[in-house]
Amino acid sequence: MASTAAQLPSIGSSATPTITAQATEAASKPKPCCVCKDEKSKRDECMLFSNAADPQQDCQSTISQYRSCMAGFGFKV
Repeated sequence: MASTAAQLPSIGSSATPTITAQATEAASKPKPCCVCKDEKSKRDECMLFSNAADPQQDCQSTISQYRSCMAGFGFKV
């Protein structure tokens, strides 16, 4: 008696590493809200409480510290 069951295609082994690599990369990269908290709070405080006519120019050093910290984690700000 011959088997009449349908043959299901198997998942190729090439798809599994790609999915696993993407999942591992996403899991290892932190969220932008969870990094550089000190630099972000210093930047925000400077911008909020600056008495200068142009707070962005006045707080340029804290802004660049925050940007370099975020760049260290792979984020572009």
